[in-house]
Amino acid sequence: MDIGFVMPTHGLLTRNERDFFLQRIEPDQVRAYEFGQRAEELGFHSLWFSDHIVMGKDLDIFYPANLSGTKAYPQKPTMFDQAVVMGGLAALTTRIKFAPSVWIAPYRHPLSTAHQFATIDQLSKGRLIFGVGPGWEEQEFAALNANFARKGAETEECVAVLKAAWTQEYVDFEGDFFSIKNVSMEPKPFQKPYPPIVWGGTTEIGAKRAARCTDGLYTVHLDPYPGVRVWNNLKEVALREGEKVGKDMSSFWYGSFCSARIVDADDPMAQAETRPTLSGTAEQILEELEEFADEGYHHVTLHPHIPSCTIEEFFEQAERFADEVLPEASKIKTKSFA
Repeated sequence: MDIGFVMPTHGLLTRNERDFFLQRIEPDQVRAYEFGQRAEELGFHSLWFSDHIVMGKDLDIFYPANLSGTKAYPQKPTMFDQAVVMGGLAALTTRIKFAPSVWIAPYRHPLSTAHQFATIDQLSKGRLIFGVGPGWEEQEFAALNANFARKGAETEECVAVLKAAWTQEYVDFEGDFFSIKNVSMEPKPFQKPYPPIVWGGTTEIGAKRAARCTDGLYTVHLDPYPGVRVWNNLKEVALREGEKVGKDMSSFWYGSFCSARIVDADDPMAQAETRPTLSGTAEQILEELEEFADEGYHHVTLHPHIPSCTIEEFFEQAERFADEVLPEASKIKTKSFA
């Protein structure tokens, strides 16, 4: 199983008994390049970057990543641009992969997206995983003059444009939302025909779109107690949709963005009868990673619970996961469901 780690470019995660929340940290506390380099040294598979341009003031808006719908973002959060940070890290690292978690496609023109991420894939010599999704923040769409109602369908078409831009000598595309004729876009990505594309979502229509137009489905286990199997129905939906459109699903990828915390054996969290997702001792976490693999997951991204809300504790959690979990996690084999 591949283990990735979140970048601290949108804040630090804390949890209560129901929801997770992102706590704002100041820009000079993020230490993005330092952490990216250290994550590579520690042996993590990949770095995953949250995405937003602006954030609405309304804290009552429905937020799909918490099962309760409670918005995780604070007002005026610090949010670094992921593509800019990835470009810098491409020059400072040699092995670790980079992934949007996920890129909100429908409020950007797909040719601009294709150009940015082909550049990142070239600069990193093929280390991009392209995570894409339709977004959820209606105020953000309004501010960017984008159509929230058609975001899912438009995201699916954006993926089609990306594939065209990344493979065609001269891009020729005619869809419901985009008409592109006889333009070149260079460079193409380093990876051929293009980087892996995974769809971030937790709805049945999202799972269908993932199967139709991408290489994998990326869910979330961020709130404290969702259970490993909470999204099993989406895997079945994706498999059925793939069969419907005649797609070979044998290599279809499943991943999840998971809250996590590693503690000592005498910590109350480790001794509790019910523990939050991927929390406890290294042994307890590895047992749960085995459950993820048994349910078909190839990958988890760790988003550590940081009660102190300090970047120092964030680094400490990464160090402990690398020392105590990664060596054994790399041996875990995923069960195929295709």
